Parts: sequence; C-alpha cells; structure tokens
Amino acid sequence: MGAKRKAEAAAAGPNEDDGVRLKAKMSLLNGVTVIVGSIIGSGIFISPSGVLLNTGSVNASLVVWVISGLFSMVGAYCYAELGCMISKSGADYAYIMETFGPFLAFMRLWVECMIVRPCSQAIVALTFSLYVLKPMYTDCDPPTESTQLLAACCIVILTFVNCWDVKWATRVQDIFTYAKLLALMVIITTGVYQLAAGHTEHFTFENTKTEVTSISLSFYSGLFAYNGWNYLNFVIEELKDPIRNLPRAIAISCVLVTVVYVCTNIAFYTTLSPQEVLNSEAVAVTFADRLYGPMAWTIPVFVALSTFGAVNGILLTSSRLFYAGACEGQMPQILTMIQIKRLTPAPAVICICALSLIYLQISNINALINYVGFATWLSIGVSVLCIPWLRWTQPHLNRPIKVNMMFPVIYIGATLFVTVVPIIASPVETGYGCLMILSSIPVYIVFIYWKNKPRIFNKIVGCITRYLQMILMVSAAKSPAKV
Repeated sequence: MGAKRKAEAAAAGPNEDDGVRLKAKMSLLNGVTVIVGSIIGSGIFISPSGVLLNTGSVNASLVVWVISGLFSMVGAYCYAELGCMISKSGADYAYIMETFGPFLAFMRLWVECMIVRPCSQAIVALTFSLYVLKPMYTDCDPPTESTQLLAACCIVILTFVNCWDVKWATRVQDIFTYAKLLALMVIITTGVYQLAAGHTEHFTFENTKTEVTSISLSFYSGLFAYNGWNYLNFVIEELKDPIRNLPRAIAISCVLVTVVYVCTNIAFYTTLSPQEVLNSEAVAVTFADRLYGPMAWTIPVFVALSTFGAVNGILLTSSRLFYAGACEGQMPQILTMIQIKRLTPAPAVICICALSLIYLQISNINALINYVGFATWLSIGVSVLCIPWLRWTQPHLNRPIKVNMMFPVIYIGATLFVTVVPIIASPVETGYGCLMILSSIPVYIVFIYWKNKPRIFNKIVGCITRYLQMILMVSAAKSPAKV
C-alpha cells in the first residue's frame, strides 16, 4: 500500500511538503547547449565585419577573435566561483545584490530586463523571420509587416514551450544548438578544403590599425559576439549538481565556441576578400553564394535555425532574471510565482514575451542595443568585482570553487579598457546609454525605496496580482534549498 500511495502522489504532482518551486532538471549536456546556443546566434553568420572594420587586417581580426574568446573564458571562470558560492537564479543581479546591496542591483536589473534582453530577443527574432522569408523574396527584402508577424509567432511559440515544461525548452535548445553547430562545421570544412587548395592570399597584417580607440572598438565587437557565456548562471537553481556541472559546462562551452568562431572566420577569408566581408550584410550567405551553387539556400535555413535557438536561449534565461528580481522585491510579486502543475516561472516568461513583442514595433532597435552595450559589460565587470570584495568582507563564505585572484584583476582591468575607451570614441551613444541607466533612479525611489505608499495603491496592486494568479494558475514559490 505504501508503494501505491507514493506512486499516486508522484502522479498527482508536487505536494504540500515539496512546495512549488523550480526543479533541477538540467543535465551537464543541457547546460552546455544553453551556453553554446545563447552565444551562437546570428552574428557569426551575418556580420563579423565589425571586428575587421576596427582592426584593418585579417590576421589582426583573428587575433581579436582569439583574445575575445580567452577574455570570455576568464570571465566565465570567475562566474563559476560566484555561481557556486551564491547559488541563486539571476546571475550577476544576484551577485551584485548580495555584495553591493539593492540599489546597484536594481540599476543592473532595470537596464537588463526593460531594455537589453527584450531588445535582443526582438532583434534575433526579426533575423530569424528575415532568413526564413529570404528564399521567397530573392530580388528584394521581405515586407516589414511579414517579418514582424513571423518574428512575433516565433516568440509566442517559444513562450508556450517555456511555460509548458523546462525539459521542452532545453530539448529545443539542444536540437537547434546541434543545427547551428552543423552549419558552422559545414563552413569550416569548406574552409579547410580552400586552405588545402592554397587560398591564403588574404591572411596578412597589412593595413592593421594601431589606434587605441580602434583596438578597443574591435574588442567591443568581438566580445558582443561572445555575449551569453554567463547565461547558465541565470538558471543555476534548475541545474543538476551545479557545483560539479556549472564549471564543466562553462569550460566546455567557451572552448568550443572560441574554436568554432576562429575557424569560421578563417573559412570566410579563404574565399572572401576583406573588402567583400566589409560590404556584405550577410557574410555566410555571400560565402555560400560563391561556393555552394544551387545548395546556397541551405545557409539561410541554418541561420534561421540558429536564431530560433538563440531566441529560446534568451527567453529561457531572461525569464529567470525577472523571477530573481521579483523574489528580491524589486519586480512585481506576480513574477515570483510558479505554475502549480508545470513548475515553470510562467508569469516571468510571459512578461519577457510581452516586452519583446512591444520592441518588435520599434524601428532601429540595433542602435538602442548599442547605446546600452557598454553598460552590459560594465555591469559584468562589477559582478566580477564581487569576488575580491567578498574575499575581503566575507572570507568565511563557502567557496566550492576558488579562482586565483589574478583572474578577476585581469578581467576587471580589461573591462575598464573596453568600456571607457568607447565612451571617448563615441560619446553620443554612451550618453544615451547613461540616460537609460539613470532612468532607473526615479523608478527605484517611487516603487521600491518609498515604503509607505497610499493604501489604495497597495489595494489595486493586490487585486491585480490575485486576478493574474487565478488566470495563470500560479502560486508563490517555496525558497530553494541551498546547494
């Protein structure tokens, strides 16, 4: 009878004792695909020209790609200590909250949740729809309305997947990560063939730029392509055995992506001249048109698959950032709640979906992302600063992984270089970025710092929360056990 009761309880779902909370369902392989799938989006397929533009030569651009990968590995290694020491979803938001307090954490949360993540998701979704429709519009660009509608469908479908089951979301991530790696391996294999045929004429250091601003901007472009190496930290509560699997997933992913990025760029330059790369809006497509003949259509398809997986990765991790902010009382209470049957943070997933759909209607989103790009790297630098700060203020914290202090120092110094110099080189864009960051201050004062709000305000918010709770069938999450 005891076994029968246990089976019935398992079939019925989570019980009162278990509570409703995020479950650890992600394996090491899932962790690797989350990171790789989040890093490799549309950039490496479409436009690696930003690095070349600011370096001036092919060989110098390859050096930047290698160093950017090593730089990301150092940051990821530092995040491994932070992730195992502060085992909360939310990654750098959680680390800044624990170390420097709620105000700086909210500034990071505001920029990331309200601008960077939804804008990034909208851009990647638009890229997906553009390349799905491209074979149907060979002589012109697809209509704007069509690309926006298909992008919206992409976001909504993946929102349903992420609301339904974490395993579904990770399975989507696995499949589309394999697809994009297959596409890159096809390009790399073609590049190896071209190298064997003696096509090395473009690999020189001629016209290399030596200005500090150009070097900094080239790394800025390279690091943007590697953005996403810290995304697994956002879902650490759902990773099985994180102390063992987090550093392994980070190491495998960063090495794999660096090798693939460098080899893919080498493959491009075996066929395309620097000028052709700079003039191309989609380098991989131009490469395919030159070499694949009637099979050139496969590359736009692979780009679409790649960006579909990237949208899923952004949605999966961004929703956990909303959830983490809400758990700290810095976002609406409804975002702390978990779907009682599916055990997914459905309100947070729906929130990032809604913001992304709004940004789909705004033109020139790329410029908006550029405005806050420096803030993203600056905040990651602040997160890494948590390591020496906590070593000094809280030396007795449990640290399953303890990095050599040389690595945080190197990373913080390099972060200052790639953020301060672009401020000098492009003050207008960074000025807009600063305004976006500063806009968080009045929001923080009104909604968080001001505790004694009018009773009518609290009553309205409470009614809305209860109404949404009934519609979405969600419940407050039980505090997770410490790892």
